[in-house]
Amino acid sequence: MRRAIVVGVTGQTGAGKGLVCEELKKYGYAVIDADKIAALVTEKGSPVLLELANAFGEDILNEDGSLNRAELAKRAFKSPEKTTLLNSITHPEITRLILKKVNGAFCDGYEAVLVDASQLFESGFSSNCRFIISVVAPENIRLSRIMERDGISEEAARQRMSAQRDEMFFRKNADVVIENDGDIKKIKDQVLYTARLIEMRISGEEIL
Repeated sequence: MRRAIVVGVTGQTGAGKGLVCEELKKYGYAVIDADKIAALVTEKGSPVLLELANAFGEDILNEDGSLNRAELAKRAFKSPEKTTLLNSITHPEITRLILKKVNGAFCDGYEAVLVDASQLFESGFSSNCRFIISVVAPENIRLSRIMERDGISEEAARQRMSAQRDEMFFRKNADVVIENDGDIKKIKDQVLYTARLIEMRISGEEIL
């Protein structure tokens, strides 16, 4: 008996989850980007943004009242305690909106909805997933990707990297691990294998 499932796609920052999701999307799956949802819940004037300002300081806001994301990141990733505080404020609303979008995708007929979320476990959203993919990459590659993607210094990039769980955690807590060293041929081969596993889970077949 076939049934629709939620697939969590996670891994350390800079591992390349977005690329993997784009490749998996070609197999007919819906994709929800948790980072885009996070940007939505922290828009100017939102209750979440006001709570963040109370917790991390009013000066994380720009003059127009919008969020200064670089400043928030600098403060939130300063220590594990600060990162936990950030997550406790943002995760509940992010999770609510993701579940709303998941239900919408199921209503549209999608059998698998991929949720791209680096904080999949920290938010507790992993409990909603029937299949979990961890994307991993060498540290030096992740570092250069983060610096280029976010336009930040090596020090700031390493600070963000250190705020996450280590690679072994993601390997141990996944149904499948995708290695992303930048070789697109290898990525496509691993994605094809993963798509077959997802299809097995949808159809109710046992995955060994």
